[in-house]
Amino acid sequence: MSATPNPIGRRTVLGAALAAGGALGAAGTAAAATPDRARTKEATYAVTSAELAQGLYQVAHSTRNDVLWVTSSIGFPPVTHSRLLKVDPRTLKQLASYEPPLSDPATGAVEAVYGVAVDDVHNTVWVTATLDNALAVYCQRTGRHLAKLPGVQHPRDVALDVARGLVWCSALEEGSVVAFDLATHQERKRVTVEGAWPAGLAVDLFTGNVYAADLAKSRVIEVRPGSDQPRLIPAGQGTIDVALSADGRTAYTANQTAGSVSVIDLATGATTKEIKTGAGTLAVATDARNGRVFVANKDAGTTSVVDPAAGAVVADLPTGANTDHVTVVHGTAYVVDKAAAGPGTLDSIHLIRATR
Repeated sequence: MSATPNPIGRRTVLGAALAAGGALGAAGTAAAATPDRARTKEATYAVTSAELAQGLYQVAHSTRNDVLWVTSSIGFPPVTHSRLLKVDPRTLKQLASYEPPLSDPATGAVEAVYGVAVDDVHNTVWVTATLDNALAVYCQRTGRHLAKLPGVQHPRDVALDVARGLVWCSALEEGSVVAFDLATHQERKRVTVEGAWPAGLAVDLFTGNVYAADLAKSRVIEVRPGSDQPRLIPAGQGTIDVALSADGRTAYTANQTAGSVSVIDLATGATTKEIKTGAGTLAVATDARNGRVFVANKDAGTTSVVDPAAGAVVADLPTGANTDHVTVVHGTAYVVDKAAAGPGTLDSIHLIRATR
């Protein structure tokens, strides 16, 4: 384990002040307004930020241990610097850092970690070891590497269905959505869609349906527990991530090329709204308490708060250049960026909470 400095800054941002525009250049600097940006009533959000590490990718929360797990990998293959970080969700302070095992002694490459999800039943963390075409499992208590599951080509995301004892991953390069057993780590299901690039994942915990954003075909792939025949649902241009409403009836997709979020009625497969959020929309997460949707806009350097019922952006919040991923925990959003540039610089994690 190791600790790093943790400079924290707090900004209170008026959502309405940025809701009509908010594409950012340098972090915290608003660019010209976007005229088609809809907005509803004013909302105020507090954004707390802390430098964490280089190469941040994704963040997940453990309810059992009340910690965040954040993946970090630097550079291009062979990647020799990667960490699985344990972070305090209130202070954003790094509590521990775990290094993946060596995967290639000749180059010094490690089993670099990217996507992340938490299994609080077995007290483990699941990650995508993307460059090794594998998933990996770590112990939450000790950070020990427990297992490596090969055989998935370029796994991008990982999501859990604890009720059915499954962990799902998207195998982007083979066009597959793959399920493994949480306890035995054995493969349980694999559904392949020719020509697809499955990226972000979401699981309906009521039905067990799995939804994958297909980046190649701008659609959502729905996989049902009792069927090997996927349903294909059109979405916005450059669909790269997907989230579900609390009742599982609506899907929200992050459309990277379009810079938007699509609101999809899953009963009919129809897109009921498409809401512009910012350039390079990359990730999306739902606040189950009030139905708001948080959207990470990579190129804009913002996180948008969307009211999907109104079809409107409530607020745009500056969250650093190359805002990369967002998750929502009991109404609080956690966002990671890739703003670091040059030796000695660090990417940041941001905590977003509504103040009224």
